[in-house]
Amino acid sequence: MPNEDKPKPAFIPGSLGTVKVFGVPVRLHFTFILLLVFLLFIGVGGRQSGATTALYILGLFASVLLHEIGHALMARRYGIHTTEIVMFPIGGVSRFERQPKAWEELWITLAGPVVNLLIAVALLAWVATQQGFVALEKLAEPTDANLAERLALGNLLLCVFNLLPAYPMDGGRVLRAFLALRRPEEEATRMAAGAGQALAFLMGLAGLLWGNFMLVFVALFVYLGAFQEGAAARGRILTSGFPVHAAMITDFRTLKHGDTIRDAGQLLLATSQHDFPVIVGDQVAGLLSRAALLRAMMAEGPDAYVAGVMDRECKRVTPETPLSEALPLVSGPGACVLVMDEEGKLQGMLTSENVSEFILLRQATQAQPKGVER
Repeated sequence: MPNEDKPKPAFIPGSLGTVKVFGVPVRLHFTFILLLVFLLFIGVGGRQSGATTALYILGLFASVLLHEIGHALMARRYGIHTTEIVMFPIGGVSRFERQPKAWEELWITLAGPVVNLLIAVALLAWVATQQGFVALEKLAEPTDANLAERLALGNLLLCVFNLLPAYPMDGGRVLRAFLALRRPEEEATRMAAGAGQALAFLMGLAGLLWGNFMLVFVALFVYLGAFQEGAAARGRILTSGFPVHAAMITDFRTLKHGDTIRDAGQLLLATSQHDFPVIVGDQVAGLLSRAALLRAMMAEGPDAYVAGVMDRECKRVTPETPLSEALPLVSGPGACVLVMDEEGKLQGMLTSENVSEFILLRQATQAQPKGVER
């Protein structure tokens, strides 16, 4: 299937704006923006000017972004398209259109820390030719004069920190890549995610004992990231080999193009559905979600037509689309995708709830003793 025909993953919830760098969409998570504001607030004052503080923060931001661009460019060498880069407080997250193979993931992952190492070496080489090195203890106090050295040190710390064996950080992905060479992908992912959660627990404990709440903050993000990445990887594995029609809803209700919000509200109460396809003749015109229904009820009243508030650009897949490829489309709570055949006829619906139920049933099937037959 050509790349342009593949379902495009939904954006990570909480991410804002889109700027393309080397053709890759880059978005900021709102927590990253809060971190930038916090760093700017605590950095102003002392022997460092406000302009230098802003340059330092922008330099660190650019370093993290170039780290992620390194991943994206290396992935491009293996023919893997990067669908999105999202900047989080502890770093960026690159999302690929497909899961790299073990050796591909190894080199793609190492590309990021190598970028930070090269930036640090370049800055230190420039400092050496311009003014010579300063003692490390003098870098503890930010000044306008030691900006380059602090940026170099920041890149070295980014390189070392990302290589810690804490999945989903780069070191954890390298660990998973090595484990996947000898073990099944599910087991490798579970072991790498477990190592990440264990390291995050130790980091959080150390932060509490030393009174370093920034370390606790980082540990929390690492733990949640390891948990979410482990769950997502397990979902991909449990759905691998199954088409969308194996998990789609086939018993559902629809709305007509001329129905009102009142009609939609009555159907919402009468059924367990949260999303309703809107039909014109035998073709799908759009999708009305529960959130859109409630907004329209409050803003326009029950006599408004569903055609005016439905989503005409709703996500669509075919029944034969690999279920693992459709997972990103229903990753958010309440997400819904329409399943349509090549002629544009509605065949079913795929929601985050029924995909979760499909995965639970797969887990239960795998947990069943092999000697038990039904």
